[in-house]
Amino acid sequence: MQEQSKQARFERAALPHLGAAYNLARWLTRNDQDAEDMVQEAYLRAFRFFDGFHGADSAGGSKAWLLAIVRNTCYTWLRQRRPSDLAMPYDEELHDDGSDVFNPERLVMLNADNEALRAALEDLPVEFREVVILRDLEGLSYKEIAGIIAVPLGTVMSRLARARKRLKVCLAGREQGAAF
Repeated sequence: MQEQSKQARFERAALPHLGAAYNLARWLTRNDQDAEDMVQEAYLRAFRFFDGFHGADSAGGSKAWLLAIVRNTCYTWLRQRRPSDLAMPYDEELHDDGSDVFNPERLVMLNADNEALRAALEDLPVEFREVVILRDLEGLSYKEIAGIIAVPLGTVMSRLARARKRLKVCLAGREQGAAF
């Protein structure tokens, strides 16, 4: 029996994750055309280095591997073209220990306002946006996310908590603004 071609193995491993790759790129670049370009570039890079990838038989492994390439491609592009998107300003509200009865999930469900959520997500710094997208939209585990973005597991959890807090503050502010 002949060994399958590199192209056929790559297509089986990578093509099922095209939607997830575009979704991540779209949220990182905040532009449809740029996201398409980033996914195309990422898939070319992935194909070029596919021989060195040994998790092709595992769906979760190939998804995490591919999304790491998409993320790195987007970050390279952002550093070259929009470095201000990578700057994360200090936000005093993130470090406030006061508890609040609202959380982002509850606010979204109560308001059912997808446009407000989209705008709030786009306002997040890219480091926070990517963990929310990877966890809440793509359903990846904390461990997979840590591998993709090359940070410790605790950093993933911290960024996710901070991102959700920012979303909560942003969405609560929009809700209060709409009440007046």
